[in-house]
Amino acid sequence: MRPSVLLLVLACAVATLTVAVLAMPSAPVEIAIVTWLLLGAAGIVDWVFSPGARHFTVEVNAPAEIFSGEEGIVALRLKSRDGVRPVPQAAGRLRWPDGVAGPVGFMLLPESREIASVALPARGLRRGKWRLLSVSTLRKSRLGLLDLIGNHPLDVEIAVVPNVRSITAGEVDTQLAATEFGAKAASIHGEGSEFHQLREFVAGMDTRMIDYKRSARHGALVARQMQAERNHSIVLALDNGHLMREPINGLAKIDHMINASLALAWAGIQSGDRVGLFSFDARPRLFVPPMEGRRAFAQMRSHTASLEYRLVETNHTLALSHLHQRLSRRSLVIVFSDFVDTTTAELLIENMQVLNRHHVVVFVSLRDPLLEAYRRKPVNSLNMVSEIVAAADLERERKRVLDKLSRLGVFVIETAPGGLRPELISTYLSIRSRELI
Repeated sequence: MRPSVLLLVLACAVATLTVAVLAMPSAPVEIAIVTWLLLGAAGIVDWVFSPGARHFTVEVNAPAEIFSGEEGIVALRLKSRDGVRPVPQAAGRLRWPDGVAGPVGFMLLPESREIASVALPARGLRRGKWRLLSVSTLRKSRLGLLDLIGNHPLDVEIAVVPNVRSITAGEVDTQLAATEFGAKAASIHGEGSEFHQLREFVAGMDTRMIDYKRSARHGALVARQMQAERNHSIVLALDNGHLMREPINGLAKIDHMINASLALAWAGIQSGDRVGLFSFDARPRLFVPPMEGRRAFAQMRSHTASLEYRLVETNHTLALSHLHQRLSRRSLVIVFSDFVDTTTAELLIENMQVLNRHHVVVFVSLRDPLLEAYRRKPVNSLNMVSEIVAAADLERERKRVLDKLSRLGVFVIETAPGGLRPELISTYLSIRSRELI
């Protein structure tokens, strides 16, 4: 509880009156005394007849899960415990946990005579389980002379999980269907090595695909239609070092990578392939061998949701050597990582070269929008010149490393976060249709 602005204004007015009375010897001092007594009595009466915080409760309706980078609605309702006491408009203040962001200050507006409510947008910033512990409210007393502050416990848990919106919304399935039935259908059905079906031979088809034994049995020419092989092994290698904690568009790099890797895992499982997971930082951490079926995707989602944010430097040599030992058959290895200094880049190139001798390797990195922004900045000081030159050097060095990886036969994807998922799936489908695995 604290005095309201109204009470402070009245107190100032009474104080002015008191000074005026004391300045005029002819004025009776009792006027000032009575005025102070009346103001004090009004404050006491207001405090006694105004309901305290124990007469009210706050109910919260929050989503159990929020996708990282997306918003959910947290609804708060202030209501009286007996259900009949009127609830006035109140100001609220909520301390959000580290992994969820939302408006700190807000107003609970009357929804009915007994309920005041507000709907707050809550954005998931970091994976993990986060708790809303309490909310503070501030109400006016009956006469408006006091501000009544109440702290209400909430104890609600919100889990921020990897974003699979592209999967639940059918975007990945649409991209797969477009490849299956679109312009690339011929390359999938015609150039693979796995038998798909027999079909009637028509002019324009490759005569080498005619099955003469079955043609004789059917009395007409039939041809074998082939398709790309299935049951390939795909390993998603996630770098979880400190460079991957750098935020881009409000999300850490590792979260962008996880979201894209889950979309690719879904595409692989839907295409009949087996998908595994490998995470590493200063040392190898988690290894999930390639599995097939939708149950494998559920495990993949659970494992990626539990990955911790780490502050250690990545050891590519140890991690990629460990992964190379764990893989017993030729696989598609997709490395989600990043680099800054030339030493790290050289070690990364050496180890990617070794891995690429036995497997098909894709290197995925996110383009830094800050470096691109320096190209458009106006140059108005020497400091700005030095910053732009440093950014250009970094971009040049980065391009040199990525070009070197491409020359070694590694598929390189460097794009903005928004374009990562479609480009990654497109690259996977291209590799698969060409039967490079």
